[in-house]
Amino acid sequence: MDFAVLSEFYTDFWWIPATVLAAALALKLPVIIRFRADPTLRAVGGLLLLACAVFVFVAPSTIARVNRLTGVPNISAPWVYSLLTAFCGSCLLLLIAWRGGLSDRSAATRRAARWVVAGYSGVIVALWVLFALADAPVERLRDLDTYYATTPFMREMILLYLLAHTTAALITSGLIRNWVRTDGLDAWLRWGLKFLGAGYAMNLLFDAAKLTAVVARWSGHDLDRLNTDVAPAAACGSAVLIAVGFILPHAGQYLHDRWRVRLAHRELRPLYVLMRTAVGDRAGFVWRASPELRLTRRETFIRDALLPLARALDEDLRRRAYDAAVALGHPPGRARALAAAVAVLDTVRAGRPARDGDGGAGDGSTAELLREIGAVSRALGHRDDLRAVRARALPPRDPVRAAE
Repeated sequence: MDFAVLSEFYTDFWWIPATVLAAALALKLPVIIRFRADPTLRAVGGLLLLACAVFVFVAPSTIARVNRLTGVPNISAPWVYSLLTAFCGSCLLLLIAWRGGLSDRSAATRRAARWVVAGYSGVIVALWVLFALADAPVERLRDLDTYYATTPFMREMILLYLLAHTTAALITSGLIRNWVRTDGLDAWLRWGLKFLGAGYAMNLLFDAAKLTAVVARWSGHDLDRLNTDVAPAAACGSAVLIAVGFILPHAGQYLHDRWRVRLAHRELRPLYVLMRTAVGDRAGFVWRASPELRLTRRETFIRDALLPLARALDEDLRRRAYDAAVALGHPPGRARALAAAVAVLDTVRAGRPARDGDGGAGDGSTAELLREIGAVSRALGHRDDLRAVRARALPPRDPVRAAE
């Protein structure tokens, strides 16, 4: 793989991972604001905000601009390293919150959170102190880590931020890997955790490339390509994977729910059309109605139309249709739906209006029919099965109805 090409891509299009991370933050922001007391959501928001900031300020053009505005060569280095260190601490706090640590307010979890905040805050302070003590007059936009790898105090600053980042990446990726293996996880959350795990694993590739290049400088070797080509490519891939990991559980569940609503609406169409034939078009239409509202209106219309028809159902035909469906090899649930569909269709075609005192379906059968409108509608959509069940269920003396 030509990592130089990926590095140039990152240098010219650094805004791509920043935009993906910003999109993840935008998707989460309404929920974060609505439930701002939730420590988990606050941790997610802080982490995404810091990740966006890292990719904005790590761009060579932004580095040069910050250095020029402050008048201090390479001041972007401790600034970017501080953002990255804060990101590392946010990763660990997020894992504590996700595992239910901050919400249970136990002494152990509060202590763990304090250690993370104190430890990574101390690292940030140390980065600025080391930079203030160092002598780094030559501005470096892309290879500062290796250029100053042997410079006193700059060397310690570079090593400190890399060790803090590596420690957080190791702990976070390990915890996520163990969490993915637990039972009972929602499928979308599991896939989100897998993407997060891959993203944090790529962070380890970033750290390995940087550390190897820096250590090579200490021994007099030149492996700067790992710092300028491999590490930026790994950082870019890591950002995209982490953003997808945060987006997937939210967006995936949302799209899945919308798909289920639309599918339920479409599956009710056969029974809906039949009820409109029986009682006329009283359903109306709402412009710009949400899928959920359209589904609710369709369900309400069907149940309102079925309720009087249920009292006119031929329960004897329904029982025979059930026996016929079972005899044809249909499982009990499917057989009940087919039997109800045959009885409803027979009532509508015969035009038998319900009257008080009709010996139709009892309260239990009516409640079951109204509850299973989805299954009955799906059964109406399988005309071959319906014809086979009706042919067996209708008595031989009624050849005209059997042939319909």
